[in-house]
Amino acid sequence: MDNGSNVESPCVRNCCLDQNDICLGCFRSISEIIAWGESSQDQRKVILANANKRSRRSLDKD
Repeated sequence: MDNGSNVESPCVRNCCLDQNDICLGCFRSISEIIAWGESSQDQRKVILANANKRSRRSLDKD
């Protein structure tokens, strides 16, 4: 049952992997991208948290 809590994909259709297999568009790892479709809502939240951390680290480097 959907109670409106679906976690949507962070994909921005700017797919390009860096040397560590991290997408430069959404900051998910290749394994996280592959697992997304089968992941539970809780697992997706963890994936998004990890991607957000990577995104912030990337911004700090610039």
